[in-house]
Amino acid sequence: MKVPVIRKVVTNIEVIHREGFTPMEIPIKRCTVAAVIENPFAGGYTEDLSELSEIGEYLGDYLSKKAAEALRLPVQSYGKGAIIGLDGELEHGAAILHPKLGKPMREAIGGGKSIIPSAKKTGPAGTTLDVPLHYKDAAFVRTHYDAMEVRIPDAPKWNEIVVALAFTTGGRPHPRIGGLQVSEIKGEDGLR
Repeated sequence: MKVPVIRKVVTNIEVIHREGFTPMEIPIKRCTVAAVIENPFAGGYTEDLSELSEIGEYLGDYLSKKAAEALRLPVQSYGKGAIIGLDGELEHGAAILHPKLGKPMREAIGGGKSIIPSAKKTGPAGTTLDVPLHYKDAAFVRTHYDAMEVRIPDAPKWNEIVVALAFTTGGRPHPRIGGLQVSEIKGEDGLR
């Protein structure tokens, strides 16, 4: 497993006690953990991006464990994302997020059958990314469709990538648009 050159790790924790006009019966904790890493392929085209996939595997484990420790409660929703500095390619973020990051991410939080939703974009330092969220065991649980914003004022630099993972202990506050509920899922196919 390839260990990335990490400049810094930024953790953001929110505890939602009230939303709109109503207090929460049980507060929802939300956490993003983002690593600012050096992009080994910045500034040129490389056909073989397997090194970035290895980095994704490492970060899936490392960042997920940090988030699980910060939340200290069972995770219900998750998501992932990347912001690629301007001398990188969108595909560099895809190489980190997709082939190998998911398995250690799921292991660190005790499972997850649903697809891990993702977002990626290129941009300069301070670029904002909305990391999408889904319920971890069934993608069609509408109450957990959400996103968390990630922004690091000094990252990514031209030769860096911000890799961000997001986790929550609940869905949106006060959901009421219907659809499949957590109590109704079968958890067999990652969809329902």
